[in-house]
Amino acid sequence: MSTLFSRLAKWFHGQMPTHEQLAANRYTAPFARRQELFRFTRRSVPRGVAAGIFVGIFAMIPGIQIIGAALMCVPVRGNIPLAAAMTFLSNPATTPFILAASIWIGNHLGFHADLSTFYSLYESGAGIKSWLYWLLSDAAPSLVIGLFVISVVGAVIGYFLSIWFWRGWIGRKHRARQLRPRRTAAVPAVCTEAGV
Repeated sequence: MSTLFSRLAKWFHGQMPTHEQLAANRYTAPFARRQELFRFTRRSVPRGVAAGIFVGIFAMIPGIQIIGAALMCVPVRGNIPLAAAMTFLSNPATTPFILAASIWIGNHLGFHADLSTFYSLYESGAGIKSWLYWLLSDAAPSLVIGLFVISVVGAVIGYFLSIWFWRGWIGRKHRARQLRPRRTAAVPAVCTEAGV
């Protein structure tokens, strides 16, 4: 399992743009000057995870998610690479479940959206026109409120889970460092001869 995780981490690290590439781009240069947005610290990691989950779930438009998460990390001083990675939690496999859960939550909060119509549109592969008609009905408030609730709850859970994971990871590194044999510096020989 650890080899799979290390391979995935190595691949992800290889796909990330370098600091020089970000500084050379005119759109990302203002962010590249702020080093704290790219450091992995005990404060920036949970903030980046929370921002990425919030934007990734609430803004279900694929290109907008990463940009929105990066922009949200600026005022909260979160880690931009982690925020961008967290937006991939809402992907084509999870989006139908997120939308169905948000409609269900919105319906329980007093709004009305027909969930059976959502399922029939999804299963039939309906076009964008049918989806817009359904969305512009009374389903939109239910969907938006449900997405907001899920994104806030997900961000809070992600924040505290990342704090817990970070403490465990750093603690494991400290224990491993303490178990390593310590190198002692060579003590110079003291000459006791007279005249030296």
